[in-house]
Amino acid sequence: MKGKATLLGLMVAALALLAMPAAAQARTTITISGSTTVAPLVTLLAKGYVKSKQGRNVGFKILQGGSDIGVSDVARGRVSVGMSSRTPKASDPGGLVFSEIAKDALCIATHPSNGVSDFSEQMVRNVFGGSVRDWNQVSGANARGTINVVIRTAASGTQDAFEKIFMGSTRIFSGASQKASNGLIQQQVARDPQAVGYVSLAFTDGVKIANYKGVPCDLRAAKSGQYPGTRPLYLVTRGTPTAAVAKWINWIRNNKKALAIAAREWVPFK
Repeated sequence: MKGKATLLGLMVAALALLAMPAAAQARTTITISGSTTVAPLVTLLAKGYVKSKQGRNVGFKILQGGSDIGVSDVARGRVSVGMSSRTPKASDPGGLVFSEIAKDALCIATHPSNGVSDFSEQMVRNVFGGSVRDWNQVSGANARGTINVVIRTAASGTQDAFEKIFMGSTRIFSGASQKASNGLIQQQVARDPQAVGYVSLAFTDGVKIANYKGVPCDLRAAKSGQYPGTRPLYLVTRGTPTAAVAKWINWIRNNKKALAIAAREWVPFK
């Protein structure tokens, strides 16, 4: 699963009328865009739904681009559903409904050769804020030289969540390298011994995941509520979900098979 999630770092067009007979394919297509964090989960949930009795006449088209893109697209009527890994903003268009479908753990990632095993809250703020610029100032690190900070672009819900959960009032270092997806951060950190970034739990292959405030960033700690770096994942609609979208979201939040899908690498809604 995690290897497949890496491929989702690029824009995805998936599940176009999957597993439906030709005569039924034109009936209902749910179009989706947005968060690269939410996309791997939504892809699995869409696959599970079209195989179910409830979803036999439903197809999906899924594109990525970031949470802000998904929110904008659904607000403008370009898609049926937006994917968001951030909470609603005051600047969001009115009338949008954010339906939580799971929670995700946001992890601090370094190159596998780096010896740092735990980041305190202050060290995260120092490193990502730019007041600490050399690895010899980071406890446990065996990397040497300048710290290459890798973050998401401004349109990213993951960037918004990272700032709120980890950074507080500390501003992100202006010299940080910006990437458009979880997968691109994952790839950069995996090949750069001096890099540090943050990724969702589904994008941890090939990188080293450090503890945060002494707690491992893993599924067990996220599900128990011990890990302090979790955030909700949303499907966004223009107004209260209706028709096929409402049925799908209800299936995601209540169906045992859907909850089992989410439990693989996320914290299920229930």
